[in-house]
Formats: sequence, structure tokens, C-alpha cells
Amino acid sequence: MSAMIEKITNIRILGRHRLTGYTLGRIGWSIVRGVIIAGICFLILYPTMVKFLVSIMPEKDLYDISVKYIAKNPTLENYKTVIDAMKYPTAFWNTFKISLATSIMQLVSCTIVGYGFARFKFKGRGLLFAFVIITLIVPPQTIMIPLYLHFKDFDILGLFKLILGKPIRLLDSPYPFILMSATCMGLKNGLYIYIIRQFFRGMPKELEEAAYVDGAGLFRTFYKIMLPSAVPAMLTVFLFSFVWQWTDSFYASLFLSDLKVLSTALTGVAHAITLHLTNLYRTSIYLSPALSSMYMNTASLLVILPLLLVYIVAQRYFVESIERTGIVG
Repeated sequence: MSAMIEKITNIRILGRHRLTGYTLGRIGWSIVRGVIIAGICFLILYPTMVKFLVSIMPEKDLYDISVKYIAKNPTLENYKTVIDAMKYPTAFWNTFKISLATSIMQLVSCTIVGYGFARFKFKGRGLLFAFVIITLIVPPQTIMIPLYLHFKDFDILGLFKLILGKPIRLLDSPYPFILMSATCMGLKNGLYIYIIRQFFRGMPKELEEAAYVDGAGLFRTFYKIMLPSAVPAMLTVFLFSFVWQWTDSFYASLFLSDLKVLSTALTGVAHAITLHLTNLYRTSIYLSPALSSMYMNTASLLVILPLLLVYIVAQRYFVESIERTGIVG
């Protein structure tokens, strides 16, 4: 009897040792994982932190060797100067209008095209989808001159020239972005079509078959059955489209010269600030490389700030939609 009790006691002691080792192992792995995640977050956030710290420095702190990151006399005067020089409220509103309209048009057109590629079999489907993928490979610089000339003298089968006597000029307006997005030729449209196509391909065909048995047609099945299930993919496409259009400088500089948006205002921020300060102080102003870099950092933060706010608000939905569309993993 005593031997049995001793054996049970030894088993309990051994189990406690194993449990303690398992617990210590979990704690150790949690610490290692936390250090790795903290390091990755630091690498990602470090450039933004440096931009912010530099943006609140006065000019004299830029040339003070004793100042590394923390300003001795923090100021928000740099933000006021940049906002005035960039005409930030106007540029922000123009960027928001173009980004929102473009995102909606891309969402509608790419959802319809992606659904067609995923669910309908027709002759040449593989070749057409290959052309969609090619749009991701071919750089847009190769067609920039035809695009510029097309929207400079825009016409459809000669109708505008017949009615108005001349083509219409669509440059310096949101219409080039809207028309390209509506016809699936906008920025990154190939990627959005691919995302939507892959999502619809993963949905069971029994959903559509059941709808057809109940008497629903193709259009009703699409918007009553398939679209509600595709909300995660559509949200992903909308957010990607909005962010890419917000930060786009290629098409913005190609189509817009008088109409200011944030991306083009950021590109010429040093020149704009020089003119602004020259007009303000009635004397010629020269921006040193350090001062020009400081204003560029400030302007960059003003451009990405709305996107950060959007991400904070929509973070949960964005991550969830990315996981459900299967883009990662």
C-alpha cells in the first residue's frame, strides 16, 4: 500500500515538473514573440516617427548638433506654412472627390467583370483574363502619351466633333479618372478584377443553382445572392482603390495641371513654399536642403494623415476582408 502511495506521489511530482516546464516554455516563447513583433513594429513606425519629430522642429534646431530627435522648442508653425503653401483644404477636397468617385466606379466595374470571369464560360475567356494580368505587368508609362492625347481631344466615334464642331477637353477635371475606372482601365484595375474573380470562384455553385430553381434570373441572382456574400472582397477592393488613388502621382500629374490634388502638391511642395514665403516676406527666400527636407516631411504627414484615420476606423473590417479574400497565407 505504501509503495502504491509513493508511486502516485512520484507521478504527481513528475507531472508538476512537466507542467512547470511547459508553462516556462510558453512564457519564454511569448517573450520572444513579443520582442519580434515589437521590433517589426518599430521598423515600420520608425520613419513616420522621425518625420513627425522633424516636422515640429524650428529651423534653428535643424542646425543644432545637440538636437537629434527631440526639439528644444517644438512648434506647429511648419504645419501652418505647409498648409498655406499647398492650399491644403482645396487640394484635400479635390483628392477626396476624385478618390471616392474612382473607388466607387472601380468597385462596380471590377465586380461585374470579375464575376463574369469567375462564373461564365465563353470563348476566349482565358485569353481575355491573360490580358487583364498583363495590365499589371506593363508599366503605365508606355501608354502615357496616347492617354494624354486621348483626353486632351476626347471624342467618341466623332460624335462630339459632329455635334459641337470640335472634341472636348477633359484634362484638369476628374473625368479621365472616372472614365478609366468605369471601363476597367484605371489604376490597378487588373488586381481588383483578380481579387473579385478569385473570391467568386471560391463560392459554391449550389447557391446560384438554387436561385435558378426558384426562378431568379442571372441579374437577380447576382445582386441578391452573390453580392451580399462578396462584401469582404468588395471592401478590400474599395479600400485598396481609395488608398492607391489618394497617393497616385503619375496619373494626377499627367491629367491635372491647374486642378491641385495632394500628390501633385506634395511633389512641388518645396517650390510652393519658396513662393509662399517670398510673397509673405516680400524678399527672396532660399530653402536649404535641411529646411526643404523638413517641409517635405511635414507635407508627407499631412498627405498620409487622412489615410491613417481611415485605417484606424476601418482596421477590423479591412483585416477581416483581407483574410476572407485569401490574399495572404
